[in-house]
Amino acid sequence: MKDLGYYNGTYGPLDEMTIPMNDRACYFGDGIYEASTCENFNIYALDAHINRLYNNAALLEIDIPVTKETFKNILLEMVHKLDSPSQLVYWQVTRGTANRTHFFPENTPANLWITLRPFQLSDIYKLKKLITMEDTRFLHCNIKTLNLLPSVIASQKAKEAGCYEAVFHRNNRVTECSHSNLLILKDGVLRTAPTDHLILPGIMRAQVLDIARELQIPVDETAFSLAELMEADEILVTSSTVLCLVADEVDSIPAGRKAPDTARAIQEALLEKYYRETAGRQ
Repeated sequence: MKDLGYYNGTYGPLDEMTIPMNDRACYFGDGIYEASTCENFNIYALDAHINRLYNNAALLEIDIPVTKETFKNILLEMVHKLDSPSQLVYWQVTRGTANRTHFFPENTPANLWITLRPFQLSDIYKLKKLITMEDTRFLHCNIKTLNLLPSVIASQKAKEAGCYEAVFHRNNRVTECSHSNLLILKDGVLRTAPTDHLILPGIMRAQVLDIARELQIPVDETAFSLAELMEADEILVTSSTVLCLVADEVDSIPAGRKAPDTARAIQEALLEKYYRETAGRQ
């Protein structure tokens, strides 16, 4: 198959899959999700993604009807049904199917969704442009919910500006991007916002921090301002689908590119780890 969908045990080509209109994702975006990539049918950082999914489910009082191990096995079984060994793997859990009420329905099992598509990792060394936007999202940014309209709008504005991402800021504190985490290098230190309720604790963010430590680059998880962003030696953007990118422009102003060797070392180490752990191409 070229692509594949899964819904509570039923699966088939994406354009043939159907879901109940009373799934609470349709009315409220009432659910959580994860996404990763795979090489040679191996899903990258699967344990970290599964752990975050279950942690987020607990925060929203969603009872996932299968164990972590069972969910992982379902995902691994599904990726082998696609022709391509390199895939974008997306999965989500919604609160269930019930008549529309704002309060939680009782005795309603959660719904499990999976979508799989062929995927090719892009060139992570190509420089990117960014714009900044005030962060007006709800104060649950740490939970990877399905309520993504503010991020969708921000991503569209970035696209219209010819930029890769929109950088959110709140009260002059840089938080994250519309669908990525943001880190900066300054004076040899890798800085990123703390994992409080204003940012998503990204899987790739954590991996880049680990790699920095392995490379003996000091890590500082404290908030930084817009001015500090513009004065950074390097600006890094991380997510599960692009790994780690470097930006050289913010709001049409040249930025970063003062420590390219350090940024490149982080990217190369992450890319090597990605292919090593998925037994992919070197």
